[in-house]
Amino acid sequence: MQFSSETLQFIREHRTDNVRDLALRASRYPGIDVQAAAEQIAGWQVARKKLPGWAQTEGIVYPKHLSMEQCSSEITARYKASLVRGYTFTDLTGGFGVDFVCMARNFREADYVERQEALCEQAVHNFPLLGLEDVRVHCADAVDYLKAMEPVDCLFLDPARRDSHGGKTVKIADCEPDVSALEPLLLEKGKRVMVKLSPMLDIFSALRELKHVREVHVVAVNNECKELLIMLEKGTEVCSDPVVCCEQAVDNFLSEPFRFTYPEEKKADCPLAVSVEEYLYEPGASLMKAGPFRLLAERYGLRKLHPDSHLYTSGRLVDFPGRRFRVTGVSGFGKKELKAFLHGVDKANLTVRNFPAAVADLRKRLKLREGGDVYLFATTLGNNEKVIVKGMKA
Repeated sequence: MQFSSETLQFIREHRTDNVRDLALRASRYPGIDVQAAAEQIAGWQVARKKLPGWAQTEGIVYPKHLSMEQCSSEITARYKASLVRGYTFTDLTGGFGVDFVCMARNFREADYVERQEALCEQAVHNFPLLGLEDVRVHCADAVDYLKAMEPVDCLFLDPARRDSHGGKTVKIADCEPDVSALEPLLLEKGKRVMVKLSPMLDIFSALRELKHVREVHVVAVNNECKELLIMLEKGTEVCSDPVVCCEQAVDNFLSEPFRFTYPEEKKADCPLAVSVEEYLYEPGASLMKAGPFRLLAERYGLRKLHPDSHLYTSGRLVDFPGRRFRVTGVSGFGKKELKAFLHGVDKANLTVRNFPAAVADLRKRLKLREGGDVYLFATTLGNNEKVIVKGMKA
């Protein structure tokens, strides 16, 4: 982790260069550890977008590509930090330390645990640069450390979601460590436990496997679902109904979460639209994942196009947690009708919702290039009529 002054200068001067080109030209730079420099440059280039605060901090040492790929973004780490505070905190799967750095600031005492020695060495080097002077770094296996540790106010773990062949896994039992098997011990050692799981994991599957869920947080960044967070807490029994929080982050800013329970969702009034009105709404990614589809209609005074379409409409514009469009036309799929409807449109942003065709197939049929200011939604109405809705962002 020690770099010569020449290598450090090389890293600073070539931060925006293509790292593959640098590696190919390594013989031009005698006295420079080009391989190590390229790794640091690649890490900084990822951090510039994913971890802007880290990228702006001089002297940060970056890990290998896989650790940079797997680490949280700065904005999702900030969100996790907003959920916890107390006196003592332990991160059992420290990794590059992004979540730890954000969360540790909310506690008097904080312990970072990581079994990879290289990551621990980087943590010892990086944490003081980021303002964490008094935290403790432990190179240890998460389960071994958990068994021996004293109880704390908050535990955090992000189980490894890759199998022995490097392939990605989703199910809780396939991750390492297996949180479902560890749940009793986790709750013995932590008053509150936060677990980061795959955004691909079915929420109801997680609720079946884990018995003490207090809250579920679904976090999306720029309309892409990034994290599924499970909050475990002592005293929360299997029969209770956890609160689900849907967080939508855009351009590094956190929105107000949409909070609900599934019993609320089941009871919500969800009127169906007779026709597509002046405005159309598409829920954000975290809402699509969590599924409060009836509540969205009830809380925002909207009508749903079809029970399974997950698109909404209204005669006046409302502040909606997702994309909003001003409808400029609706068409059926008759050949002549479609030709007139799409006259002058050679490219559009196309989405299918509850429609019997894939985007690629429909785009080919409609002979449309991707992009532009026109948005098309191929969907099904409440009377089961197949239509295409045209609109502009509102």
